[in-house]
Amino acid sequence: MNLDVSAYMRRLGEQARAAARLMGAAETGAKNAALNAIADALLAERAVLAAENRKDMENGRQRGLDAALLDRLELTDARIDAMAEGLRQIAALSDPVGSIGDLDYRPSGIQVGRMRVPLGVIGIIYESRPNVTADAAGLCLKSGNACILRGGSEALHSNQAIARCIRQGLEAAGLPAAAVQVVETADRAAVGELLQMDACLDVIIPRGGKGLIERITRESKVPVIKHLDGVCHTYIDDQADIDKAVRVAYNAKTQRYGTCNTMETLLVAAGIADRVLPPLAARYREAGVELRGCERTRAILPDVTPATETDWDTEYLAPILSIRVVDDLDAAMDHIEKHGSRHTDAIVTEHLGRARRFLREVDSSSVMVNASSRFADGFEYGLGAEIGISTDKLHARGPVGLEGLTTQKFVVLGDGHIRE
Repeated sequence: MNLDVSAYMRRLGEQARAAARLMGAAETGAKNAALNAIADALLAERAVLAAENRKDMENGRQRGLDAALLDRLELTDARIDAMAEGLRQIAALSDPVGSIGDLDYRPSGIQVGRMRVPLGVIGIIYESRPNVTADAAGLCLKSGNACILRGGSEALHSNQAIARCIRQGLEAAGLPAAAVQVVETADRAAVGELLQMDACLDVIIPRGGKGLIERITRESKVPVIKHLDGVCHTYIDDQADIDKAVRVAYNAKTQRYGTCNTMETLLVAAGIADRVLPPLAARYREAGVELRGCERTRAILPDVTPATETDWDTEYLAPILSIRVVDDLDAAMDHIEKHGSRHTDAIVTEHLGRARRFLREVDSSSVMVNASSRFADGFEYGLGAEIGISTDKLHARGPVGLEGLTTQKFVVLGDGHIRE
C-alpha cells in the first residue's frame, strides 16, 4: 500500500496537538493509572512482544547489523520487566505540572508566581532500543505532554507492539490514545516531515548517534534538545588525595565504556603526575584500556601510545583513554574549554578554593568535585528517570527529567486590583 507520508505525519501532528490540550488538564491520578495500566499490558503481552521482536532480530541479521546493535535491539524477558518497572517508577514520581513557586506580593498588592506547565507536543527520534518507546512515552505522559515517537526502522515490529500496549493503558485510564503516537512507517521521509512540523510540535528530542543528531539540528524548524558528544574530562589536581584520585578516575573510565558520561580524557597536574599515573595505568592495563598520552605522560609511562591532536576531541565510547599532563588548574580548564563538549567534567582535589573555581568557571552541563563523571544521569541526580542529556543552555541543561519536559508561565493573583 502506498502511503502519503506527508499527509500521514500531518494527521499525527494534528491529533497530537488536540491530545496535548487534554493531557495538560489531566489529573495526576489519571496519568498514574495510565502508566500502571501500560506496565500491566506490557507484562500481559510479553509473548507477543517477544514474537514481534524476533521478527526485528531476524530482519536485523539479514541486514547485517553488528552484534552491538542486535544486542540493543533485543527484548529479553528482563528488559520487558525493566520497561514495566520503569513505568511504575515514573508513576511514583512527583507530578511537576500545576505546581506554583516563588509566589510573592508586589507593592501593588498583587501576588506574582510561576506555574509549571507541559511543553505541549514533543517529537522524539531515536534508534535501535525498543525500550525507549516505553520510557519516552512514560515521561511525556507523566509531564502532561503529547508525543510523537519515531523509532528506528530496525525496531518497527517491536515498537508497534509496545505502542499497542500504550494505547490500551491510555484508554483504560480515560486519556486520549493520541497522546502517544508511534510512527507506523519505516519510510525515512517521516523524519524529514517531523522536522518541519513547527505548527504542531513544540520541541524535538533526538536520541542516537552523532550523525542523526547533527542532521536533526541542521534541518529542524522545531527547537531541539540534544547533545552531540560526550568528551568528558577528569582533572587530578596536585592537591588531590591520590587514593581518591585513582578510585574516581578508574571508575569514570571503566564502569561503562559506551556511555556519554564516560571519561574520555584524563588531565593530571604536573606536580602529582609521577605519583598518580603509575598506579592508575596499572589498573587501566588490567582492565584492557588502551592509553594514549602526551609527551609528558610518556616520560612517566614510556609504553603509552603517543596521543594526536585528534585524540583530545574524540569520544571513544570504547576502552581507550587519552592522558595529558598539564601545569595547573588554569591549564586544565583551558584544555576543557578548547576540547570539551560541555557535557560533564570533574576535578579531584582537596583544595576548596580550586574546587570552587572549577565549579564556577567550567562551562559544562554537569561539573563535579571528587566524584566520577558516571554520576551524570537522571536517576543518580534524583530525577527518577531521564529522556536524555542536554548540553544546550536553552531550555533544559544536563539530564532532562520530568521537570525538563515542562516550562513555566507567570501567574498573577489579585482581588479586583487595577494598575494606577
